[in-house]
Parts: sequence; C-alpha cells; structure tokens
Amino acid sequence: MRKLKFAIVGCGRIAYKHVEALVHNHLQAELVATCDVVLAQAVIKAQEYVDKMQNLSLDVIMPQTYTDYQQLLQTDVDIIVVATESGKHAGISLACLQANKHVIVEKPMALSTKDADAMIACAEEHGVKLCVSNQNRFNVPVQKLRDAVENGRFGRIFAGNARVLWNRNQDYYTQAPWRGTYAQDGGCLMNQCIHNIDLLQWMLGGEIAAVQGMTANYLHPYIEMEDYGSIQIQFKNGAIGNVEGTVCIYPRNLEETLTILGEKGTVVIGGPALNKILVWQFADGQDDLLQIQEECNQDIDNVYGAGHTPLYADMINSIQQEQQPLIHGAEGKKSMSIILHAYLSSRQQQRITFGKQDIDMIKIK
Repeated sequence: MRKLKFAIVGCGRIAYKHVEALVHNHLQAELVATCDVVLAQAVIKAQEYVDKMQNLSLDVIMPQTYTDYQQLLQTDVDIIVVATESGKHAGISLACLQANKHVIVEKPMALSTKDADAMIACAEEHGVKLCVSNQNRFNVPVQKLRDAVENGRFGRIFAGNARVLWNRNQDYYTQAPWRGTYAQDGGCLMNQCIHNIDLLQWMLGGEIAAVQGMTANYLHPYIEMEDYGSIQIQFKNGAIGNVEGTVCIYPRNLEETLTILGEKGTVVIGGPALNKILVWQFADGQDDLLQIQEECNQDIDNVYGAGHTPLYADMINSIQQEQQPLIHGAEGKKSMSIILHAYLSSRQQQRITFGKQDIDMIKIK
C-alpha cells in the first residue's frame, strides 16, 4: 500500500510528538506539510521532521509549509493532524472532515458537546476517520490493565481513582495566553487531567448516570479557570469514579496515578505519564509483581509518554482495514463530556444528570 500523506496544523508545544510518531511510522506514513499561523513555527517542525528522517539515513522531501490550513484542503493530503489551541479544534476538524480528510485531533476534541457530536456525525457522513489523541491508552501498563479488565480478573469493579497532582507556574500560562481561558482551553481538569479521566472511564466502563464537580482557583489568579478540581462520577453499572486534579503542587509535579479497585483485584499505575505499574494484586495469583513491572514499565522523559507512535499506527491500520480507530470520535467525547458536566455541576452547585443537555464551556462562564 502507498504511504499515507500527513499534514500537521498547529506547530506548538505538542507538535514534536506528532513529528516523532510519523518518523517512527515512516514505512506507512510521510509528513508532507506543516501549518501554523506563525510561519517560522511551521518551518521549524518541517525541518525537525527532515532532520529526524536523515538521522535514520532515510531520503525525505522537505514538507511544504503554510500559515492557512484552508490551503491544505485543496491538496492530496490524506490525514490532517489538528494540534492548535483547544478552542480551535472543532472548527478546523470540521472543515477538514467536510473536505474528506481523515483527522487526528489533539485532546480535547472540542469544548462543547454539540461540537463533538457534529464532528462525529461529519466523519460518518463523509466516510472518513476521526481519531482523538488520548495516547495514554496505548501505554504498555495501561494495555496490560485493560487486558485484565476485559478478562474479568477484577471480578466486579466497584471504584476507581484518577489523580493528577502537578505544578504549572505563571510562566507556563504567559507562554501561551490562551491557556486557562474559557474560550480556548479550560482549567486543570480539561487540560492536564483529561487523559487520566479518559482511562478511568474506560476501565470502569458502562454508561454514566451522573456527575458531581467542585472547582476552584486558589493560586493562579491570572487565569480564568480552575487550578484545582474534584469530580465524582456515578456509573449506571454501580461503579464510582473519583477524580482529583490540580496544578498547585509545590514545588514541582508530584504524581499522576490511576487506581482500579475490584472485588478480586487492585491495580495502581503511576509514573510521569502512567508508564509504571506500582501495584498489581489479583486473587488468582497468576502474576509476580516484579515480572509484571519488568515486562510493562516504560522509562520516558516527558509527561506526554510514548503513546503517539502506536496511536498513529492504529489510525493508519484503521484506514487500511476500513475500521474504526481505537479512540474514535465517540470515545474521545466521553472524557471531555465528563469534564464539561463537572464544570456545569460546580457552577450550579448540584449533581448533574449525564447526557441530558448540550454543554458549552463558554456558556458556563
């Protein structure tokens, strides 16, 4: 099969992981274009791709660079990666889908449930794939946990906890003024915690009945949104999910952990990006903790982890095999929808029945 042609729209903080994923999938994919409103940023990422490919002694053509993503819609690009500010994800993705382009969109896919639904419907209408970059689902420890869930090793899963205790200082927000805003980002729950919330709901499974959220801004008066948030999620299967997220931890990132509790099993995954199994206990006694850790634990050097490369491989395979990617639009909507319900719950100071209304973050303000 021919190589699929990719373009990256938005060449900021996370773009290097997408470049890296394309290099690692070079047998089936190539980067043909980069786009950013700041042309110099697009050029930097294009050159980064060329340098990485040449380091592998691979021939490569310099990707084209653009400042207007609309120009990409007229080219023969197969897949457009949307890695802009969060508030622009939906609009750009919809334009790409309507132009019959497959889309990989960074989290969160949108900042309103209505926009997320429109993206899902548009992808279906035009027969193209929509993938949301919740890349931590592909972490080896997370995949091992998912396998245990699917094989029933926990028995009844009754609860789970997602904790993200990080530090983000004023420089982080000054660097990109859209961060922490209603219109373009959200607070720590939507920005920093969404990956862990995605994994929590994926493991606990089933439909959600209700959400209770509490948010506050304690130490970051220069942003609009929360720097601390707590969510309780009630699932229709009876399980309870608990979320705690903050960017207030002194003096640096403390932990990100995912805990799953069942009648016959307890698992805790931690590390900078949920890349290490910390606790692995099951009543069936099948495993040795040290052996599981040796098999699954990954060493990484950043909070983004190593999941982008397998996420790209899954997306490429979904196109070639004409099937849905693992994190298709409806899957990507789940975590952002939980957070939007938590925001509304916090503002109204009451428990919110899940999925009964459209929620737009800018209208919650």
